[in-house]
Amino acid sequence: MATPGGAEPDPASSPANPSTVRSAVRTLLSFAETRARLAANEFEEQLLRLLEIAAWAAAAVFFFAIAVLLLALFIVLVFWDSNRILAAGLIAGLFIAGGGVSALMVRACLAARPKFLAATLAEFDKDRQRMGKP
Repeated sequence: MATPGGAEPDPASSPANPSTVRSAVRTLLSFAETRARLAANEFEEQLLRLLEIAAWAAAAVFFFAIAVLLLALFIVLVFWDSNRILAAGLIAGLFIAGGGVSALMVRACLAARPKFLAATLAEFDKDRQRMGKP
């Protein structure tokens, strides 16, 4: 079909050209696949990191608990004849202080953890900037 100027329209420059739409869809699917893989990798890394931390924390708690109980028993036995109640009270106070410090450390570690899926969200922001904000 001829245009008023007599020239034929170029089918490749048409905005509704199926190959252009197909190419755009392929690009969007590629972006989505890349971001999904990145998210999955980050999720797996965080899970492995948490499992490793949990295993080491459990081992540390076990060994320190045994050591602290034996130390407490030793101190009470040393002061058995003179001030066993004072010794037991001081040991209990140390346990309470240690528990408080530990709770504060857990709180600090949780506050300092990296943002979940930070790299994936950064890539989405880059994609949004490249494509122009809506």
